Amino acid sequence: MPYTLRPFRSDDAARLSEIFAEAVRVVGAHGYSAEQVRAWAARSPAAEARILERLSAGDWIMVTVGADDQPVAYALLERDGHLDHLYCHPDHTRQGLADLLLESAEEQARRLGCKRLYTEASELARPAFERAGYSVTHRRDFSIEQAGQDVPIHNYAMEKALA
Repeated sequence: MPYTLRPFRSDDAARLSEIFAEAVRVVGAHGYSAEQVRAWAARSPAAEARILERLSAGDWIMVTVGADDQPVAYALLERDGHLDHLYCHPDHTRQGLADLLLESAEEQARRLGCKRLYTEASELARPAFERAGYSVTHRRDFSIEQAGQDVPIHNYAMEKALA
């Protein structure tokens, strides 16, 4: 399937929230326990509002779309070089979309004058970031509150210097 990068449009927000939820539920299950996936996925109902909030704050969102112009993956870059979201719908993984989005985010970060990119990558996203030249600075162990319980989970603080 041919894919195209394009800027986010406000009518994409609901679809990006769906991509977030499906990526966490399906792809996340390959690197995290069922309990961890449930806690992480519980954050998906707020994703649509958060995406629109970030757009209004001046953050950059790029989407990858299929032939029907519907988003299948996206990246959200904050103005300081923090790559907060990089999610791909499970039906479109292993197509190089993360690599395309990471390259586009780096180009945008350079236009913004950022000196580095940084992120918190999941166990499953870590290899894509490493391919793009990011290095792990440390493993982050933390908890997500879910139904009155603290669910331990982890990700990796990663960064890439921009010359």
